[in-house]
Amino acid sequence: MDTRQRSIRIAMLPWLAHGHICPFIELAKALSKRNFYIYICSTPVNINSFKETISEKDSISIKIVELHLPNLPELPPHYHTTNGLPPHLMSTLKNALDMAKPSFFQILNTLKPDLVMYDFLQPWVPTMAASQNIPSVLFLTPGAAASCYLFHIGRKKLVSEYPFSAIYLRDHEYDRNRHMFEPTDDDGYTDTQRRVNGCIDGSSEIILIKTIRELEGKYMDFLSTLCDKRYVAYVPVGPLVRAAETEHENSEVMKWLDSKQRCSTVLASFGSEYFLSKEEMEELAYGLELSKVNFLWVVRFPVGTKITLEESLPKGFLDRIGNRGKVVQGWAPQLRILQHSSIGGFVSHCGWSSVMEGLKLGIPIIAMPMHLDQPLNAKLVVDAGVGEEAVRDKNGNLDRQEVAKVIRKVVAEKTGQRLRKRAREYSEILKSNGAKEIDEVVEELLKLCRLTTRHDSTELLY
Repeated sequence: MDTRQRSIRIAMLPWLAHGHICPFIELAKALSKRNFYIYICSTPVNINSFKETISEKDSISIKIVELHLPNLPELPPHYHTTNGLPPHLMSTLKNALDMAKPSFFQILNTLKPDLVMYDFLQPWVPTMAASQNIPSVLFLTPGAAASCYLFHIGRKKLVSEYPFSAIYLRDHEYDRNRHMFEPTDDDGYTDTQRRVNGCIDGSSEIILIKTIRELEGKYMDFLSTLCDKRYVAYVPVGPLVRAAETEHENSEVMKWLDSKQRCSTVLASFGSEYFLSKEEMEELAYGLELSKVNFLWVVRFPVGTKITLEESLPKGFLDRIGNRGKVVQGWAPQLRILQHSSIGGFVSHCGWSSVMEGLKLGIPIIAMPMHLDQPLNAKLVVDAGVGEEAVRDKNGNLDRQEVAKVIRKVVAEKTGQRLRKRAREYSEILKSNGAKEIDEVVEELLKLCRLTTRHDSTELLY
């Protein structure tokens, strides 16, 4: 779709996390093909990690703007991101972003965008945009099922009144996310709930959300009723799955996959910012071994970890599995791997982007969620019939027998045929949708934008 107008200018401010920045970038790429001009604002440490994902062609319409956080003794510049951030500094990072208001105000004042697109933890952004008569839109990168459960509770409504019984938290999952639910002030809200509520209420007419209506339509409709002040329309932007990596097509990993039979192998990968504990790694290792299923396991360690791969795995594990399994440390071309004909299942933490990737490529999911929205995403995966969950015990611990059982169920048993069929049905839906969701997003954004000529300033560009 062509807007047939001068380029509409959008300033984007995603939360300082890889899992949030990537969907903003993919949305920017889609919009840039429809006569939108995008400025993506982030901290230098994040920019260094994502600037190479914006091609020379994309960079014509997508510009990077540095956002400078204040210099805090406990939060040096390399911690201006959630990647590698010690957990106890998360609230400090949120506060530091709040303290960057003058920097972002200067960006808006200089660029004078037609629209501001922001994330779920910055309620001051729509207020600042409104002060300059600029419309602003919240873009939610988590899915609708997880969002409406968390927003329902965040609006101080009873869990018993939540209408979708398939989406819930077990006791140990609630305990792991207790910081999201227990009030921090006299008003009865947590800091996260207060921020999210402000972001929802500040969005101009619509809220964008990374999903498809065919999967989460009823949850999107319910979300629209949760705003206290008015009815808000939630507009799906689609799965925003990035293009598959091509430079590793003939790598050692791909050659190893070529030696495996169709749908005989699982990929085990847990995202770029979530890490298994030593105990979890051990249970997963034994689970993979006991399953007798081929596997490719991508192992990552937190920044600064001194433990070696061999030290983190059970003694003799690599020798026992032989060529049936392959363990890769650090990074692997996940999308290329998931596209391979030998892959029959995806052992995943159920980060929302990973769920969307699995569905886009028609791969059933073996859910091993950790925290935040992941347990809720896992319930959706099971309810939608596109995967099974390796359920932890009542204390939240993984069990090797459970892991092995679920892997075999998805890959080696008849149940897996039904799951693969359903996953492929969603894959066909996503393929047939094409650009439908983005076209709808363009129409909605054009309604909000003031189509007046603005001065083109580039002095802040990276």
